[in-house]
Amino acid sequence: MGDREKLLAAYDADLRTEAEVAGALDVHRIGPLWLATFTGGRGFISYRDLEGSTPEGIERLVSAAVAHYLAAPGVREVEWKTRGHDHAPGLHDALVRHGFVPGEPESIMIGEAQALAVDVPLPPGVTLRRVTEAEEIRAAVTMQDEVFGRSGPDTEAHVAELIERQAHGEDFELWVAEAEGRIVTAGRLSPVPGTLFAGIWGGATRTEWRGRGIYRALTAERARSALARGLVYIHSDSTEYSRPILERSGFLKVSTTTPYEWHRPAS
Repeated sequence: MGDREKLLAAYDADLRTEAEVAGALDVHRIGPLWLATFTGGRGFISYRDLEGSTPEGIERLVSAAVAHYLAAPGVREVEWKTRGHDHAPGLHDALVRHGFVPGEPESIMIGEAQALAVDVPLPPGVTLRRVTEAEEIRAAVTMQDEVFGRSGPDTEAHVAELIERQAHGEDFELWVAEAEGRIVTAGRLSPVPGTLFAGIWGGATRTEWRGRGIYRALTAERARSALARGLVYIHSDSTEYSRPILERSGFLKVSTTTPYEWHRPAS
C-alpha cells in the first residue's frame, strides 16, 4: 500500500462519522448515515461509506434524511458531503431530486504538520495572531464570507454559530493576519479528538493581498500550534488557490469532496 492509499485509509477511518459530528446538538442514525444538527440551524450528514448500496437503497436513504430534517423546524440548511472515491451508485441524481445543490469540488489534502511548520517571511506591516473575542471572531468571519462571496443573513448566522461553538467549549483556534488595522487573511485549526489529525479550514485572503506568502505563513503558524498539541497530520479540503501551496509542502491529494447543500423550502 502506497503513501496515498495509507493516508486515504486513515482519512476514512479517523475523519468521518464520529469526527465530523463532534460537538453536534443531536445525532440521529439512519442505516450508515449519521445525521447531525449543529448550532445555527445547520445540519450535516456523514457516513463511513455506502458500499453495497443500490441506487434504490441510496434513494431511500436520501429521502429518509430529508424527511428527518423537514421534521426539525430549527434546521435551515443541510450539507451532504460526498467523496470522489466512494462507490455510491445514483447518489448525485438522488440528492438533486430531493433538493440538494452541488457545490464546487475540492481536493482532500493530507500531510505531516511538520512539513508546514516552516519560517515564512511576512510582508512589512503584516502580523499574525490568534483571536478569541467575539468581535474579533465577527471581523474574521465577515472577511472570510466577503472573500467567499457570502454576505448578509448568512454571515450573521455564521458568526453567531462560531461564537456559540466557542462558548460551548468546542476545541478550535481562529488565526488571522492583519495589516493596516484590518484582517487580510483568516483560517481555523480544528484538532480531531482521539486522533493524530487536525484540520485547517476557512483559509481566505483578500484578493489584493494574495501572492505575498501570507496564507502560507498563517498555515505554518497553525501547523506549529498542531505540533504543540502533539498532533502529527493535517488535513484540508482545498480550493485551487490553496491546493498548490500544500502540494509544494509534500501534501498528497487523496481524493476529492463535493458538498451538496439543501435549504429548507419557504413555507
